[in-house]
Amino acid sequence: MTGPIETEVKIPVPNSAAILEQFDRVGLALSAPRQFESNTLYDSGDGRLRQAGMILRLRESGGKFVVTWKGPEEPGKHKIRPELETTVGSLDVMREILRHLGFEPVFRYEKYRREFTGGKSPSGVVTLDETPIGNFLELEGPADWIDEMARLLRFSPNDYLLESYGRLYRKYCERQGVEPRDMVFTS
Repeated sequence: MTGPIETEVKIPVPNSAAILEQFDRVGLALSAPRQFESNTLYDSGDGRLRQAGMILRLRESGGKFVVTWKGPEEPGKHKIRPELETTVGSLDVMREILRHLGFEPVFRYEKYRREFTGGKSPSGVVTLDETPIGNFLELEGPADWIDEMARLLRFSPNDYLLESYGRLYRKYCERQGVEPRDMVFTS
């Protein structure tokens, strides 16, 4: 496929305060403040998208709504896949459009996200995600930038996770011995 390609990794972060100190050390600066995100994945009743390795997501964050399609992943040490996204004017209208096209919500997940850029090589974006199953860094950009930023932050490719939040949540539920539902914060 031609077009935008997403290249990223996730890294579990047990101590957010310590990683924020690392960000300062390598010259990363806050580029988007902490915001709540609500994400809903859609699929057909027969799971056609999941079976084809695709994701259709509707995201609400900071009063903006974004619909995203992600294609199948390429094998490798980074998560690489085609990605197309655009903002939409109305969350409710987009939900109805998806329903009329035969897509229904299949999984919902929430997180708080902060975004950081800069450093010695400002080619990518670092996000700090707070989720109901723990905190994660996402490093997104060119593969060589990801590896260099991970090294600067004192991580290695052994720390990389390539799974989606949905897969990480299912693994978490399996370890906890609970039935997976939606990955949302409890009040």
